[in-house]
Amino acid sequence: MSKIYGYARVSSKDQREDRQIVALKHFGIDQIFIDKQSGKDFNRPQYKKLIRKLKPNDVLVVKSIDRLGRNYAEILDQWRIITKDKGAAIVVLDTPLLDTRQRQDIIGTLIADLVLQIMSAFAQIERDFIHQRQAEGIAAAKARGVKFGRQPLPKPDNYPEVYALWKDGKISGRKAAKLLGVSNFTFIRWTRSNAEK
Repeated sequence: MSKIYGYARVSSKDQREDRQIVALKHFGIDQIFIDKQSGKDFNRPQYKKLIRKLKPNDVLVVKSIDRLGRNYAEILDQWRIITKDKGAAIVVLDTPLLDTRQRQDIIGTLIADLVLQIMSAFAQIERDFIHQRQAEGIAAAKARGVKFGRQPLPKPDNYPEVYALWKDGKISGRKAAKLLGVSNFTFIRWTRSNAEK
Protein backbone atom coordinates (compact mmCIF):
# COMPACT_ATOMS: atom_id res chain seq x y z
CA MET A 1 0.00 0.00 0.00
CA SER A 2 1.57 3.31 -1.08
CA LYS A 3 1.82 6.20 1.38
CA ILE A 4 1.60 9.96 0.97
CA TYR A 5 4.24 11.90 2.90
CA GLY A 6 4.52 15.63 3.39
CA TYR A 7 7.68 17.60 3.97
CA ALA A 8 7.81 21.10 5.45
CA ARG A 9 10.85 23.21 6.22
CA VAL A 10 11.45 26.59 7.77
CA SER A 11 14.86 28.24 7.92
CA SER A 12 15.07 28.79 11.68
CA LYS A 13 13.52 27.73 14.97
CA ASP A 14 11.60 31.03 15.35
CA GLN A 15 9.84 30.68 11.99
CA ARG A 16 6.50 28.91 11.83
CA GLU A 17 5.56 26.20 9.37
CA ASP A 18 1.76 26.61 9.81
CA ARG A 19 1.07 27.77 6.24
CA GLN A 20 2.88 24.76 4.79
CA ILE A 21 1.16 22.33 7.19
CA VAL A 22 -2.32 23.62 6.29
CA ALA A 23 -1.60 23.16 2.57
CA LEU A 24 -0.19 19.65 3.12
CA LYS A 25 -3.14 18.53 5.30
CA HIS A 26 -5.58 19.53 2.54
CA PHE A 27 -3.78 17.01 0.34
CA GLY A 28 -4.53 14.11 2.70
CA ILE A 29 -1.05 13.32 3.97
CA ASP A 30 -0.35 10.14 5.97
CA GLN A 31 2.69 11.62 7.77
CA ILE A 32 4.40 15.01 7.76
CA PHE A 33 8.13 15.50 8.37
CA ILE A 34 9.30 18.95 9.51
CA ASP A 35 12.80 20.44 9.67
CA LYS A 36 13.62 23.81 11.21
CA GLN A 37 16.88 24.74 9.57
CA SER A 38 18.37 26.27 6.46
CA GLY A 39 17.76 24.76 3.05
CA LYS A 40 21.29 25.37 1.86
CA ASP A 41 22.14 21.67 2.15
CA PHE A 42 20.43 18.34 2.72
CA ASN A 43 21.89 17.51 6.14
CA ARG A 44 18.47 17.69 7.78
CA PRO A 45 17.40 14.90 10.17
CA GLN A 46 13.69 14.76 9.30
CA TYR A 47 14.38 14.95 5.58
CA LYS A 48 16.86 12.06 5.85
CA LYS A 49 14.32 10.03 7.84
CA LEU A 50 11.68 10.72 5.18
CA ILE A 51 14.00 9.61 2.34
CA ARG A 52 14.73 6.35 4.18
CA LYS A 53 10.97 5.68 4.51
CA LEU A 54 10.09 6.33 0.85
CA LYS A 55 9.16 3.23 -1.10
CA PRO A 56 8.25 2.77 -4.78
CA ASN A 57 4.87 4.39 -5.63
CA ASP A 58 4.84 6.49 -2.44
CA VAL A 59 4.16 10.21 -2.93
CA LEU A 60 6.14 13.09 -1.46
CA VAL A 61 4.27 16.41 -1.26
CA VAL A 62 5.93 19.80 -0.66
CA LYS A 63 4.38 23.29 -0.72
CA SER A 64 7.07 24.74 -2.98
CA ILE A 65 10.30 23.54 -4.60
CA ASP A 66 12.45 25.74 -2.34
CA ARG A 67 11.31 23.68 0.67
CA LEU A 68 13.58 20.92 -0.63
CA GLY A 69 16.48 23.36 -0.76
CA ARG A 70 17.87 26.36 -2.56
CA ASN A 71 20.96 24.89 -4.17
CA TYR A 72 20.31 24.13 -7.86
CA ALA A 73 22.51 21.03 -8.17
CA GLU A 74 21.33 19.51 -4.87
CA ILE A 75 17.63 19.96 -5.72
CA LEU A 76 18.14 18.21 -9.06
CA ASP A 77 20.09 15.43 -7.33
CA GLN A 78 17.40 14.90 -4.69
CA TRP A 79 14.68 14.93 -7.35
CA ARG A 80 16.54 12.15 -9.17
CA ILE A 81 16.97 10.13 -5.95
CA ILE A 82 13.27 10.40 -5.08
CA THR A 83 11.81 9.78 -8.54
CA LYS A 84 14.37 7.46 -10.13
CA ASP A 85 16.22 5.64 -7.30
CA LYS A 86 13.32 5.43 -4.85
CA GLY A 87 10.60 5.17 -7.51
CA ALA A 88 8.37 7.59 -5.60
CA ALA A 89 6.35 10.49 -7.02
CA ILE A 90 6.72 14.17 -6.10
CA VAL A 91 3.95 16.77 -5.96
CA VAL A 92 4.88 20.46 -5.63
CA LEU A 93 1.65 22.21 -4.60
CA ASP A 94 2.66 25.69 -5.83
CA THR A 95 3.69 24.37 -9.26
CA PRO A 96 1.09 21.96 -10.72
CA LEU A 97 3.44 21.05 -13.60
CA LEU A 98 5.75 19.50 -10.97
CA ASP A 99 3.50 16.52 -10.26
CA THR A 100 5.21 13.31 -11.35
CA ARG A 101 1.99 11.31 -10.81
CA GLN A 102 0.67 12.96 -13.98
CA ARG A 103 1.75 11.54 -17.33
CA GLN A 104 4.43 9.11 -16.29
CA ASP A 105 5.47 8.63 -19.91
CA ILE A 106 8.57 10.17 -21.52
CA ILE A 107 6.79 13.47 -22.34
CA GLY A 108 5.51 13.87 -18.77
CA THR A 109 8.99 13.15 -17.40
CA LEU A 110 10.57 15.61 -19.85
CA ILE A 111 8.11 18.38 -18.92
CA ALA A 112 8.61 17.81 -15.17
CA ASP A 113 12.41 17.74 -15.56
CA LEU A 114 12.46 20.98 -17.59
CA VAL A 115 10.14 22.81 -15.17
CA LEU A 116 12.20 21.50 -12.25
CA GLN A 117 15.45 22.80 -13.74
CA ILE A 118 13.92 26.23 -14.36
CA MET A 119 12.34 26.45 -10.88
CA SER A 120 15.53 25.24 -9.16
CA ALA A 121 17.58 27.82 -11.03
CA PHE A 122 15.15 30.57 -10.00
CA ALA A 123 15.29 29.41 -6.38
CA GLN A 124 19.08 29.65 -6.38
CA ILE A 125 19.03 33.02 -8.17
CA GLU A 126 16.58 34.36 -5.56
CA ARG A 127 18.83 33.12 -2.76
CA ASP A 128 21.81 34.86 -4.37
CA PHE A 129 19.74 38.08 -4.71
CA ILE A 130 18.77 37.90 -1.02
CA HIS A 131 22.46 37.65 -0.02
CA GLN A 132 23.38 40.49 -2.38
CA ARG A 133 20.58 42.73 -1.04
CA GLN A 134 21.61 41.97 2.54
CA ALA A 135 25.24 42.84 1.82
CA GLU A 136 24.22 46.07 0.04
CA GLY A 137 21.88 47.01 2.90
CA ILE A 138 24.59 46.44 5.51
CA ALA A 139 27.12 48.45 3.47
CA ALA A 140 24.64 51.33 3.05
CA ALA A 141 23.80 51.30 6.77
CA LYS A 142 27.49 51.34 7.72
CA ALA A 143 28.04 54.27 5.33
CA ARG A 144 25.27 56.14 7.20
CA GLY A 145 27.08 55.45 10.47
CA VAL A 146 24.80 52.67 11.75
CA LYS A 147 26.64 50.48 14.26
CA PHE A 148 25.90 46.76 14.32
CA GLY A 149 26.06 44.50 17.34
CA ARG A 150 25.37 45.20 20.98
CA GLN A 151 25.80 48.69 22.37
CA PRO A 152 28.89 48.98 24.58
CA LEU A 153 28.15 48.77 28.28
CA PRO A 154 28.59 52.17 29.94
CA LYS A 155 31.21 52.35 32.67
CA PRO A 156 29.77 52.83 36.16
CA ASP A 157 30.43 56.11 38.02
CA ASN A 158 32.89 54.38 40.37
CA TYR A 159 35.02 53.04 37.50
CA PRO A 160 37.89 55.56 37.86
CA GLU A 161 38.37 54.75 41.55
CA VAL A 162 38.16 50.97 41.04
CA TYR A 163 40.49 51.18 38.02
CA ALA A 164 43.03 53.15 40.08
CA LEU A 165 42.92 50.51 42.85
CA TRP A 166 43.47 47.75 40.30
CA LYS A 167 46.24 49.64 38.48
CA ASP A 168 48.07 50.21 41.79
CA GLY A 169 47.86 46.45 42.48
CA LYS A 170 45.62 46.90 45.52
CA ILE A 171 42.83 44.66 44.12
CA SER A 172 42.68 41.87 41.55
CA GLY A 173 40.92 42.17 38.20
CA ARG A 174 38.22 39.78 39.41
CA LYS A 175 37.63 41.88 42.54
CA ALA A 176 37.46 45.04 40.40
CA ALA A 177 34.93 43.42 38.05
CA LYS A 178 32.84 42.33 41.05
CA LEU A 179 32.89 45.85 42.55
CA LEU A 180 31.76 47.26 39.18
CA GLY A 181 29.06 44.60 38.68
CA VAL A 182 30.45 43.39 35.34
CA SER A 183 32.19 40.30 34.03
CA ASN A 184 35.95 39.91 34.28
CA PHE A 185 36.11 39.99 30.47
CA THR A 186 34.31 43.38 30.36
CA PHE A 187 36.63 44.87 32.99
CA ILE A 188 39.73 43.68 31.07
CA ARG A 189 38.33 45.16 27.84
CA TRP A 190 37.79 48.50 29.61
CA THR A 191 41.36 48.47 30.98
CA ARG A 192 42.72 47.83 27.48
CA SER A 193 40.73 50.76 26.09
CA ASN A 194 42.26 52.94 28.88
CA ALA A 195 45.76 51.77 27.94
CA GLU A 196 45.19 52.64 24.27
CA LYS A 197 44.34 56.26 25.11
